[in-house]
Amino acid sequence: MSGSANPFVNAGRPASSRLSRAAAIVGVGHSDWVGDWKRTRAGEKPSDGYGYGAIAFREALADSGLKRDDIDGLIAGPATAYERLSEVLGIDPRWGDQADAVLSVIKAITAVESGIAETIALVYGNDQRSAKIQYGGPQAMGGDAFLSYVYHAPWGLTSQGALYALTFQAWKHARGFEGDDLGYVAVAQRAWSSMNPNAIQRKRITLDDYRNAPYICEPLRLFDYCQINDGGVALIVTTAERAARLGKPPVYIQGFGRRDLNQGATSLEPRLTEYYRPAQEDCARQAYEMAGFGPADMDMLQVYDSFSVHVPLALEGYGYCKVGEVRRFFREQGIGPGGKLPINTSGGHLSETYMQGWAHQIECVRQLRGECGERQVPNCRHAHYTSDVCGNAVSIVYSR
Repeated sequence: MSGSANPFVNAGRPASSRLSRAAAIVGVGHSDWVGDWKRTRAGEKPSDGYGYGAIAFREALADSGLKRDDIDGLIAGPATAYERLSEVLGIDPRWGDQADAVLSVIKAITAVESGIAETIALVYGNDQRSAKIQYGGPQAMGGDAFLSYVYHAPWGLTSQGALYALTFQAWKHARGFEGDDLGYVAVAQRAWSSMNPNAIQRKRITLDDYRNAPYICEPLRLFDYCQINDGGVALIVTTAERAARLGKPPVYIQGFGRRDLNQGATSLEPRLTEYYRPAQEDCARQAYEMAGFGPADMDMLQVYDSFSVHVPLALEGYGYCKVGEVRRFFREQGIGPGGKLPINTSGGHLSETYMQGWAHQIECVRQLRGECGERQVPNCRHAHYTSDVCGNAVSIVYSR
């Protein structure tokens, strides 16, 4: 997108700007999502979360050109234990932590900048499909001690699909949005995934295919839901100085932001009144001010998309279009190949792989390196990733 003045970026830079471009991603890797999808559907169990993470780590290490002994930090994804993952990977980090996809990147930046560690592996592995993990019902994610959506069990709303169906129903009425226009998200992302050899779902779909698909939880249809599959992802983060000495072009963390909405979260209030916008707008302000530029300068947007609903909410909340104009943006500007704002160019959770936000980071890196072949965004300089889960908004701006 072409640059222009925008209301998210103030004249001054925040104190956090010292972290801008202090660290870079120098290696990415992942497991065989497509092959393992086929094997698990056939009733096999190719590996567990640690095994998938180890495969991804091996690939990321090779991609970076670094050696195993260069890794002095580890952040484990939430499905594996930090200590055991260190053992499996054959490393003995002096510093470590555990976090989800986007917070792991932010924690790695602060660790690198503070000198706690120099080169950190971020490793995620999950056997969620073969282990038959439940994301709804009375034992969703192990019961009532885990994710906030389980708190709704007394009302029968423990399914993420039910919660986002409720959110979308309220939002579309407030915005005058036609429900079937949500199909533009699924159609665009399948168009992207059709050009991605690592995507599980590669068959293109049309708006008619979307409209003819069954409701799972009305108004959400089959193609509004992410897939569930096993797999692993790994990223290698190091200092900007070290990154500049390595073989591949480094991808710098240019800016980031976070804003949580916890008040009323377990009664659904943040989802149903302002649809996360206060958190998104504050998160956007932080990330854009730290980066020094805003949405008009982004060449692509990656949105955490466990459901397609996340995309229109993000377009409003992060300033890509005005409130109430998402439908026009889909129709006139476009988010698929050839559109004004490429979104989820790998296919995202809906079509590539459900790695809970981790694979989106790989796509940012590969697009900025210019490694995406047929689906490459021309002259990709800046990439924006955002996630909005349970009222918590987090964003990262990447730049080459």
